[in-house]
Amino acid sequence: MESNSRPTAAGDTPALHPCYSPAAHRHFARLHLAVAPKCNIQCNYCNRKYHCSNESRPGVVAELLEPDQAIRKALAVGAAIPHLAVIGVAGPGDPLANPEPVFATLRELREQAPDLLLCLSTNGLALPEHADTLAEHGIHHVTITINCVDPDIGAQIYPWIVWQGRRLRGREAAATLIAQQLRGLDLLVARGVQVKINSVLIPGINDTHIPEVNRIVREKGAILHNIMPLIARPEHGTHFGLTGQREPTTEELEATRAACESDEGMMSHCQQCRADATGQLGTDRSGEFTMDKVEAMTVDPQAAMAKRAAVRAAIVRRLEQPPLPSAPPIRSTVVTPIRPQTLGETLRIAVGSLNGHTIDAHFGHLRELLIYEVSAVESRLIERREIARYCHGATTCGDSEDAMAGAILALHDCAAILCSRVGFTPWRALEDAGIQPNSEHGGEEIEDALRAIHREWRTSGRLTAPPRAAQSTSA
Repeated sequence: MESNSRPTAAGDTPALHPCYSPAAHRHFARLHLAVAPKCNIQCNYCNRKYHCSNESRPGVVAELLEPDQAIRKALAVGAAIPHLAVIGVAGPGDPLANPEPVFATLRELREQAPDLLLCLSTNGLALPEHADTLAEHGIHHVTITINCVDPDIGAQIYPWIVWQGRRLRGREAAATLIAQQLRGLDLLVARGVQVKINSVLIPGINDTHIPEVNRIVREKGAILHNIMPLIARPEHGTHFGLTGQREPTTEELEATRAACESDEGMMSHCQQCRADATGQLGTDRSGEFTMDKVEAMTVDPQAAMAKRAAVRAAIVRRLEQPPLPSAPPIRSTVVTPIRPQTLGETLRIAVGSLNGHTIDAHFGHLRELLIYEVSAVESRLIERREIARYCHGATTCGDSEDAMAGAILALHDCAAILCSRVGFTPWRALEDAGIQPNSEHGGEEIEDALRAIHREWRTSGRLTAPPRAAQSTSA
């Protein structure tokens, strides 16, 4: 799918959106503006939190913004992060339940930063009445969360909705919401808006039903379907978290995605971001752009826009280069990484990188490994491998034995893995499996770090890294 997602021109909008393209998310950044506090439905997996900096999940923000604050923040981020491509509104409530501040923000952004894509995420209840306005405001992408198309299933997910001034419950609420969602999808597709569907996988409730959702939304013209695992931890205070509803396993998530798979249009790189996420997927920089810091920044919007155009063009040119040849099949014989001399003069090393150029990824946030063959004369990228995410926020790291076992399996033929940070628990597990973790080269260019690792190995015969490189409990 990735080869079909490469940007071919600056105007190729779907391929510049990191949430819509598995290629773009390694190169382009996005900004979520928290200007939508109210919501018109209640989901059993949601608990909106304001002024919260500790949880990494949808519906959570550190600061609620007024439209004028949102504009200042957007311009500041756009100046400081020149690979910013998208600005969206994703909460912490539902944007279309807050139409005045949301559309005021989007209207001003279209005037002051016309080069940036505008997007919005919604539960879809109020979507039909706003479809024309979204198109008129130049909204390029809309994400609709559709968890079911069966009201009996919906009644187990949504306790209530507020519809035309009345609070509806049970099956009536779910039926009304589903009808509005599907009608809104039809209207957006007819107006040329790119639509992505999010579905939360809830074991025992909608897990066997998701393929039917996938079939219907594809028939209606959605270009992408993102099936996300339920987040249901008691400390988050959601209904599902407090009642013991379990989260899906990695295997269940993969099986559901496989049941919905088609030639294109299945998303697997979602990070389930906060409603104030800033930067590239998996690398949140929102702490750098609190309003007190933004107010102290001096920004030249025109100069920032020119710089973004230059950076975007450079990224597009790089992505237009022919892809690397396919890697040869992995040998069935498992290499013993703790004895790298068995590989001759070449080391096989895994790298955690979100941007493809520097070692900038935490081990626990990885969705993909870059696999290099490193010799004294060159470092060659031979393969990209998917890996199950080990960490799902500050409170959910280090407790996934299945994810750790999967990571070790994915790394079975690698002598080492280079990341910007590796927690103590996975560090020990990797070492026990004969795979040397290393975070000493975090932030460095990949090529430079690989050369240093190979040079050290040639000199000392070892791939050791001091234990201090492990970074507390953050994976």
